[in-house]
Amino acid sequence: MSHNSFGHLFRITTFGESHGPALGVVVDGCPPGLELTEAEIQSFLDKRKPGQSRFTTQRQEADAVKILSGVFADSAGRQVTTGTPIALLIENTDQRSKDYSEIAEKYRPGHADYAYDAKYGIRDYRGGGRSSARETAARVAAGAVARKVLAGVTIRGALVQIGPHRIDRARFDWAEVDNNQLFCPDAETAKLWANYLDGVRKSGSSIGAVIEVVAEGVPAGWGAPIYGKLDSDLASAFMSINAVKGVEIGAGFAAAELSGEANADEMRAGPDGEPQFLSNQAGGVLGGISTGQPVVARFAVKPTSSILTPRRTIDRNGQETEIVTKGRHDPCVGIRAVPVGEAMMAIVLADHFLRHRGQVGG
Repeated sequence: MSHNSFGHLFRITTFGESHGPALGVVVDGCPPGLELTEAEIQSFLDKRKPGQSRFTTQRQEADAVKILSGVFADSAGRQVTTGTPIALLIENTDQRSKDYSEIAEKYRPGHADYAYDAKYGIRDYRGGGRSSARETAARVAAGAVARKVLAGVTIRGALVQIGPHRIDRARFDWAEVDNNQLFCPDAETAKLWANYLDGVRKSGSSIGAVIEVVAEGVPAGWGAPIYGKLDSDLASAFMSINAVKGVEIGAGFAAAELSGEANADEMRAGPDGEPQFLSNQAGGVLGGISTGQPVVARFAVKPTSSILTPRRTIDRNGQETEIVTKGRHDPCVGIRAVPVGEAMMAIVLADHFLRHRGQVGG
């Protein structure tokens, strides 16, 4: 299986399966001299790891990261990057592969089971193998490294919609994201979501969600026209996340409802001579190049395919049957997708920073 790498100058390659011995990532292109410790990477993995609330899978994984290469103690005793590939390993410790024995020959509707089997002629039914959302742990680890490259850039993510229930933008508070288990920036909506998800979970079903990721401090000029667009790379990054079915930048699909005047992001002269934008419908990217405004993106995550509700399907022999997926699964996989979205934003921005520096200097 090819196509497990992402990026150009800052490039990641992930490996491993949901129920294999371990997951991991090799980060290539990280500049030397950046302080990097396992504890720093772990802080981001802890936001994504399973079993932290009743709203996520109860699989108990520490997601403890090990740095295998690419760092060395400098003269001051700090662990710093060497400029060589950084290999990170995350061991699997709580697999229950027997939970999937009953679906070894059946295809889960809405899952990648059939598509994988059609392409490769073999599939890892134990949690989905590479198609499992567990693969994203490696991305979060890589994203922690990417953040070290992005001095002065702040990246934050939040859950802004679960099922039909959206946050109230008037109550949006980044500080609130860390105060609840749903990464919700609206305290009142977080309470509504909690009750709603309890019902979804108890019914044995699942629901989708929308995640918003914002990067502040990105200077104007990152990206390139046509095939090197910053927003096209962001869209590719988010679409590569398991279960993502849609991406929008800035106003996104809502821009189709705006007039030219409302969508224009008018400019005035700022006190420092730089342009001061009066709105940000473009999401911080115009013509594929950053404008200096916050880079704003959202992506939609479909409901988890592994549910307890019986569904009609076929088996590998083409025989019609029913399927019920046992095991431990997220009633809303979008919750743990928030740190994954942050990581992919960081990886894309780190790559574009290095590409920009390589082309124009600075």
